[in-house]
Amino acid sequence: MSLFNKIMGNAGSISKEQLDEKYGRLLTESEEIELGFSLLRDIFMFTNKRLILIDIQGLTGKKQEYLSLPYRHISRFSLETAGTFDLDAELKIWISSENEPSVSKKFNKSIDIYAVQRYLAEKVI
Repeated sequence: MSLFNKIMGNAGSISKEQLDEKYGRLLTESEEIELGFSLLRDIFMFTNKRLILIDIQGLTGKKQEYLSLPYRHISRFSLETAGTFDLDAELKIWISSENEPSVSKKFNKSIDIYAVQRYLAEKVI
């Protein structure tokens, strides 16, 4: 992921192996990481059972918050594709009956946002 995309907060992909090595202890026995993305400091990953958001906090990054969102609680999601002058695509996810999206992530053009949308649709629908 380029420095510009990192500064802008756009997500770039991260390998399953890297995520499993660093965050494997978060997973249940029958759970596997299937997709993962990295923001400037934060990580979010899709497993076969849930979406896990990792918010890295503080100057040193030692404090981390882990948010687990089981797919059955995702009520809807939207996809806004990148345009000519807009360099990123945005994915918004609503949990249960919330009026505002609970999760909003931006992806750079190197990510196939349609593949992410298809993956999420297969898990939610």
